[in-house]
Amino acid sequence: MKSLPECIERRYFVRMDTETPRAGDVIAGFAADGRYHFGTADMRSALGVSAAATRLALGRLAKKGLIASPARGFYVILPPEYRRLGCLPADQFVPALMEHPKRPYYAALLSAAQYHGAAHHRPQAFQVALAGNRRPISCGVVGVSFIARKRIAEVAVQSFNTPRGTILVSSVEATAVDLVGYEQRAGGLDQVATVLSELAERIDPDLLAGAARTAPVPWAQRLGYLLERIGAADKTAPLKAHVRRRARDIAPLLPAGPRDRAPRAADWRLRINAEVEAEA
Repeated sequence: MKSLPECIERRYFVRMDTETPRAGDVIAGFAADGRYHFGTADMRSALGVSAAATRLALGRLAKKGLIASPARGFYVILPPEYRRLGCLPADQFVPALMEHPKRPYYAALLSAAQYHGAAHHRPQAFQVALAGNRRPISCGVVGVSFIARKRIAEVAVQSFNTPRGTILVSSVEATAVDLVGYEQRAGGLDQVATVLSELAERIDPDLLAGAARTAPVPWAQRLGYLLERIGAADKTAPLKAHVRRRARDIAPLLPAGPRDRAPRAADWRLRINAEVEAEA
């Protein structure tokens, strides 16, 4: 006959061997492995329970502020320093979100400009370029907006480190091109000119002309004029050659602006239908 301590010990280990893992322990294990994102299927597999039970477990974790869901079926684990945000910062989960299914992307526009030193123009939502349209993300106080960028695979990108890995960001030249192409998403032409003035020193003229080839010609026409306007004419010679070869029409500086009787910038085949002032 087994002694009482032996029986207790046996019952304890049998219970522990058959007990369903707790969801909190699962995400603690993920975090210990340096993994701060997971899918619904990952949690269900770890718990070994039904889909309904998995949803309940995820809901309890979310109510405790331990996880957040920027997209359906995709979750991030929230370290204490980010729980007040209700989400991870966008640059710490966007790369993982784009990985499954794998799709080309890059941080764009004002968000990209920040990586290149234009730090005073933070957009309300983190800006990401994709090959097609996608609805914006709202996760806690963190927002992500998307732009549809044609020929995205040809856009030059750089990799920057984040606390959770790396993120792809448009090169400084590609960022300049996109800012002009999506001027409304960047706060208007005055804001674009201001950001360009902060990026100009880093721009390589030849790489700029290469970046312009991935976009409609009017973007290059507007960009060249704005660079001259902010005193960066030394960056424009290859871009101007590109415009001379490719531009067939006189484009408006402001696409939605009036066009009647507006003066022209002959070198850029551009109708100057808006006043542009960069911030000092």
